[in-house]
Amino acid sequence: MLEFHPVATAHPIIEIAPSILACNLAFLADEVRKVEAGGAAVIHVDVMDGHFVPNLTMGVPVLASLRKATRLPLDVHLMIERPEEFIGAFAQAGANRILVHQEATPHLDRALQLIREHGVEAGAVINPATPVAMLKEVLRDVDTVLVMSVNPGFGGQNFLAYSFEKIRELRDLRERHGYRYRIEVDGGVGTENIAALVAAGAGTFVAGTSIFQSADPAAAVRELLALARGALAQRAS
Repeated sequence: MLEFHPVATAHPIIEIAPSILACNLAFLADEVRKVEAGGAAVIHVDVMDGHFVPNLTMGVPVLASLRKATRLPLDVHLMIERPEEFIGAFAQAGANRILVHQEATPHLDRALQLIREHGVEAGAVINPATPVAMLKEVLRDVDTVLVMSVNPGFGGQNFLAYSFEKIRELRDLRERHGYRYRIEVDGGVGTENIAALVAAGAGTFVAGTSIFQSADPAAAVRELLALARGALAQRAS
């Protein structure tokens, strides 16, 4: 498994995380190379079971194949029931980060511990209707908190504006308590809102449709990265 270290600062670097859910899976390796060329920092892999969310996507074999095609960290988002039963398989297949939904398991802390026991970064995810307070007891230990800014299941949805409030709340909690988690946002991310998301406190940006459905995915990544870095520099000044 490729070594990948958690961010060790309250102000994480900017990461563009293209979601392969929106790419042409018949040419997965080629699609990944395009976004690598544009400066993507991580590849986001959406795993859906048709139960927790109303869609079926990819599983362990696709992740194992993807691991052979890129050296970028793989950010595996489990949108599945009983995620504990699959953590080991995804870790073995090459995940660098595994993110589980607060809503998908009655034992979130146990699931996060299991992820760490496999030597993988552990992340917690909240759906749009779930308040940040539901993660209070695990924030000190997670590497990532992923805010869903659309209802999970399908790409191409419109960004839910109240997600900004959650991101600001997570930023304030991180700064107040000295936590080290990165804030990741997934859903409806594009050129029109990425600067505002950086200003709110997010550092990792999952984008699928806005990258892979563009004429030039590499250029789309570069544009998002430039806008985000510009906003980060402005926030720091």
